[in-house]
Amino acid sequence: MRIPVDELEKETLYAIAESFVLREGTDYGEVEASLKDKTLQVIQQLKSGEAVLIFSELHETVDVISKQAFQQQQRED
Repeated sequence: MRIPVDELEKETLYAIAESFVLREGTDYGEVEASLKDKTLQVIQQLKSGEAVLIFSELHETVDVISKQAFQQQQRED
């Protein structure tokens, strides 16, 4: 189930994005970005629609996935 980011409190959205960054350990290229910068980048992607928040009822977890991955999941369902 998709979670609309504009319906979340600012602090909740930040906590979800930060948790995702800590879990993923994403590589940001030659220059290492701070946790705060990485978190803000994820939030920007969520707000712009490049990424979406998904709640898994089966696993009772929230995850961040790309818009393309979400659309692919929708086609498969």
